[in-house]
Amino acid sequence: MSEKKYIFHIDVNSAFLSWSAVKRLKDDPTSQDLREIPSVVGGNQATRHGIVTAKSVPAKKFHIETGEPVAKALQKCPSLVLVSSDFSTYREYSRAFIAILYRYTDVVQQASIDEAYMDVTGLYDQYKTMVTEELPYPLCLAENIKNTIYRELGFTVNVGISNNKLLAKMASDFEKPDKIHTLFPEEVPSKMWPLPIRDLYGCGKRTAERLNRLGIKTIGDAAKMPLEVLQSHLGNKGGEYIHRSANGIGSDVLATEEREAKSYSNETTTPYDITRDNYGTEMPQKLQYLSEKVAGRMKRDTCYAGTISVIVKTSDFKKHSMQTKLSKSTNDEKVIFETATELMSALVFGESKMSGRPERGGEGLFSEPGMGIRLVGVRASGLDDGSYRQMTLFEVEENEKNREKEEKRGRLDQMMGDIRKRYGEEAIHRGM
Repeated sequence: MSEKKYIFHIDVNSAFLSWSAVKRLKDDPTSQDLREIPSVVGGNQATRHGIVTAKSVPAKKFHIETGEPVAKALQKCPSLVLVSSDFSTYREYSRAFIAILYRYTDVVQQASIDEAYMDVTGLYDQYKTMVTEELPYPLCLAENIKNTIYRELGFTVNVGISNNKLLAKMASDFEKPDKIHTLFPEEVPSKMWPLPIRDLYGCGKRTAERLNRLGIKTIGDAAKMPLEVLQSHLGNKGGEYIHRSANGIGSDVLATEEREAKSYSNETTTPYDITRDNYGTEMPQKLQYLSEKVAGRMKRDTCYAGTISVIVKTSDFKKHSMQTKLSKSTNDEKVIFETATELMSALVFGESKMSGRPERGGEGLFSEPGMGIRLVGVRASGLDDGSYRQMTLFEVEENEKNREKEEKRGRLDQMMGDIRKRYGEEAIHRGM
């Protein structure tokens, strides 16, 4: 019998707001904790323009939403405290947060600046001294991680526990802040199915509205709906994603840094957000530049890639990616650029003719109001040395011609050898 899988999803509570609060208290211990008053991160304090990127728990009571204009948030709560973004502080605390997770296991996948997955399967013997009657394994380990982060760094996290990443992510989004929740497959009917379909990870706003019109109000409704019905309304991949996810089916494989090292990639941070409005003028040149960089390094090392991926970091600092396998491995910048262009279009607009799949169940990132892209990347993986590349018809014909030439040369060499043996070298020269 195989060992039960345990995967954690660790999510910093209101990360930007929490990190700003911790920094503020560190600089001035007498200042008010931003987490205890209605406050938001985002926009310009002087002009009061921009959008809300994070909010405190007290701000939620005024129905302030992440992504809405700061001006609108101030209408809801005139006494709202605005804090400007501080990316250097965010990066500092993010690195410290991830470093703590690596103390417990090397199998860590950072999903974004403020969240990560951990595979803690098989670690019971290492941490069995933490086990108590109230906190069996792995709850005791989750509690220890959560408390260590708060004690050393001053901010709280939620921990979701399951046997795959999807359910661990869903669990960490239950009641906040500073909580631990489990969501194992046997708990899905009682804990996940009653939730609104919009709460299903990967189900975007438009998909939820479409499902609502079909009478699918809860995650349980989607789980019990025949797959063919969902596919007829959401497409094959979108319908399959919703059906599988609603039934708690997800991946238990973590993309660790060791795996990422077996690839060639280049990323660039944009000076300003790429949005739906400026996508056509900004994105192509960046993909062209990145594709040339990746191809150049691969040619230098004489290797080829069978999989091409695109990566973006959105304005809320979350990373998203999409990939596809090629019919023939390549290091040609034109092929990489054309593939990356179509992948990026699928990722942000949600439409694709390729075999890859957007993470969001078929919807593009730009379906979310105010969404922007602040980092763009291109990656080539599935590497080989070219020995097993599938040849084009032209290459097959060229190889066949070269083979025939080699055979003719071989027959001629053999014939000349026979003549030498029979008549001697002098006879060959006389004949010539």
